[in-house]
Amino acid sequence: MSDEVKSTETTDSGDVERSPSLYDRWLAVRQREVTTAVLTVLGVFLAPFVLVVVPELIGVPTQYIWYRNLVTLALIWGIFAVGYDLLLGFTGLLSFGHAIFWGTAAYAAGIFSANVTGSPIAMILVGTTVAVVFAWVIGWISLRRGGIYFAILTLAFGQMIYYIFLSPLGSFTGGENGFNDVAVDPLLGFLPLGAEVAVVPDALVRTWMYVFVGIAAVLAVVVGNRILNSPYGVVLRAIRENEQRAEFVGLNVWRYKLMAFIISGAFAGVAGSLYVIQRSFVPIENTLNWTVSGEIVIMTVLGGVGSLFGPLLGAGLYMYVANIVSGMPAIGDFWHMILGLVFVLVVVVLPEGLWGGLSWLRERVAEALGGDER
Repeated sequence: MSDEVKSTETTDSGDVERSPSLYDRWLAVRQREVTTAVLTVLGVFLAPFVLVVVPELIGVPTQYIWYRNLVTLALIWGIFAVGYDLLLGFTGLLSFGHAIFWGTAAYAAGIFSANVTGSPIAMILVGTTVAVVFAWVIGWISLRRGGIYFAILTLAFGQMIYYIFLSPLGSFTGGENGFNDVAVDPLLGFLPLGAEVAVVPDALVRTWMYVFVGIAAVLAVVVGNRILNSPYGVVLRAIRENEQRAEFVGLNVWRYKLMAFIISGAFAGVAGSLYVIQRSFVPIENTLNWTVSGEIVIMTVLGGVGSLFGPLLGAGLYMYVANIVSGMPAIGDFWHMILGLVFVLVVVVLPEGLWGGLSWLRERVAEALGGDER
C-alpha cells in the first residue's frame, strides 16, 4: 500500500487527481506502526502532567483530581483491557473468567519474589508463564463450546480457581488475607522502583515504577497493533464476522481461537504481575474474584470494543470513578450507581465507546479541514 493517500474529484471528463488534503496526509502517517508507538509514548509520558499537574495548577480541589499512583494503576488495568479486547473485540469471544490469568499471575509473581528473587522482570516472566499455561488448559477445554456456554465455562473455571486459592491452598496463598510476603527488588539490580527519575521533570514522570509500567503499556499497544495488522489479525476478524465461513475456506478456527485466548491470557499475566509489583501485596478479592472479570468487560465496553486505544480510555474512566468519585463528599457512597449510569450513557449515546466518540469528532474535524469522510 502506498504511504501517501491520493484523492480524486469527479468532473465531466472523469476522475482527476488532486493534491492530498491535510487529513489525507495524516491518514497516510497514522497507518504506520511507528506512529502508533510514538503516540502511545507521548500519551504515557504526558498523562501525569495532564491528569495531575494541570488540574492542580488551575485550582481543582485535590479530592477531585487524579494522583500519580492512580495513573500507574490505570495503565496496568489498561494493559489487561487491551489484551481482553483482542479476545472480545477482534475475535468475538466473551470470557467471564479472565480474572484467572490476572490473579494466578499475581500470585505466581508474589510467591516467586518471596522464595526465589524479587527481580521485577523475573516476576513478570514467571507470572506471565503461569497465566499462559492456565490460558492454554482452560481455553483448550472451554473453546469446545461457543456462545453463552463458553462464557459460563470460563466463569465456572474462575470460581473454581478462586475457591482453591482461598481455602485448599490457603497455607501458600494467605487465604482471605491475601499474600503479604511480596519482596520487590530494584529494577535491573540498581534502580529502586520507588526512587525518583532524576533526568526527567517531576511534572512528567516522577518514579521508576511509572517508567517501568509505561514501557510495558507501550509494548502492549505495539504488540497488539502488530497482531491486528498481520495476516493473523485478519483471520481473527474473519472468525468474529462469520466463524462458519472461515471454516469453509479451510481455516482451523478452533486453533486460532485458542491462540487468541492464550495471547489474551498473556496480556493479563503481564498486567497481573505489574499489579503485584506496584502494590507489593496480592489481595485475593482484587485478583481472583469473579468481579474482576466483570470489571474488565466494563472497561473494554466503555472504551470501545474492537479498538486498540479504547480499552486504555475505558480503564482510565473506570479507575477514576472507582477511586476518585467513590471518595467525593455526598456522592461517594453511590459510586457504583454512578458507574452504572455512566455505562448506560456511553452504551446509548456512544455505542462504539469513548474511542468511537473521539473517532466521530475526528471525522468532523476532517470535514472542516477538507478531507474525505473515512
